[in-house]
Amino acid sequence: MRRLGVVGLVSLDRVDGGLPRLGGAPVYAARALRLLGHPAVVATKLADEDRPRLAALGVPVVARSARRTIGFRIENDGERRSLEIDELGEPWTEQEARGWLGAALAGCDWVHAGALTRADFPAATLAALARGRKVSLDGQALVRRPEVGPLRLDAAYDPEVLHRVDLLKLARDELDALGCELDEGSLASLGVREVVVTLGREGAVVFADGLAEHVPTFPLEGVDPTGAGDAWTTAYIEYRLRRHSPVSAARLANGAVSALLGRWPVR
Repeated sequence: MRRLGVVGLVSLDRVDGGLPRLGGAPVYAARALRLLGHPAVVATKLADEDRPRLAALGVPVVARSARRTIGFRIENDGERRSLEIDELGEPWTEQEARGWLGAALAGCDWVHAGALTRADFPAATLAALARGRKVSLDGQALVRRPEVGPLRLDAAYDPEVLHRVDLLKLARDELDALGCELDEGSLASLGVREVVVTLGREGAVVFADGLAEHVPTFPLEGVDPTGAGDAWTTAYIEYRLRRHSPVSAARLANGAVSALLGRWPVR
């Protein structure tokens, strides 16, 4: 069976004033991977004092030490969310992608780069990860400024970052920051063959083969949405690996995340 690799920094998140908990693409991807039971590996790096907590992920994890773990404060107010960066993480280097990280991803047909800020995956790192496999990229790698304080978005990304990307996942606010719309011409201007835009309670828009299609979902009430985008993207790629069409994969990913959100802590 085809195999997925997920690469990203684990974060320490304080959600709605609670105690710090592990977050980031590795954590929420792991929840989707456990549900779907697809062969996969997660690669991450974080401060040594936080590494013992990775055992709870329940999927194969390859981890390396970092000087610090990236930290966020997240506040939910109905449909509105505010984020602050407390501590910056360490970018993924081309040398890591060619070395221990490349070894960890051996045998993976796809790798998902679960960025938390624009600093995480430089173009050279993504190019190294793309050798022999397809790459998906979280749009946070394009618009999130890597600076401590209230999270700020802009479109000042390096265009080279997208040259080796096969799938781009965006949230609605990231799409807005890029100055794009939910139509074929605007999404095509990004230069990526397949683009998915998650819209929260409204589902997702999938752009592939030159066409954009809205895929609705059934919203859940009173759940913490933190990490839903990471879980959705992981599920979407898993279903694409199983040779579902983009629209079919989006429908199934909607269902998978609805199931997962029903198990997550209620606010």
